[in-house]
Amino acid sequence: MAVDMPPLAKKNNCVACHAIDHKVVGPAWMDVSKKYKGATKYKYSNNGSNAPDAKEYPLVEGLMMKVSKGGHGNWGSAAMVPNDPAGTKQGEIKELVEFVLGLAK
Repeated sequence: MAVDMPPLAKKNNCVACHAIDHKVVGPAWMDVSKKYKGATKYKYSNNGSNAPDAKEYPLVEGLMMKVSKGGHGNWGSAAMVPNDPAGTKQGEIKELVEFVLGLAK
């Protein structure tokens, strides 16, 4: 199944670090989708999901925080750069997170 990056991914420069089907700097979005398939919760801390200050959130909300505020520790040493630290693009971030999660269905 060939899937193109959505226009929002290009607009928000996700394509600089991610592709659908292969690792770039960050993980392939298909790998992210497979990792969280069936999950309902996500542990988030800007210091990584295993950090002492990590808190559990509903899956979409937690992944939106990761995309918005950045962080590291889930996919190796490369950090996820913040994409919406001011919280002004939450609708777009949610749409992208839901797109990624839907890839492995």
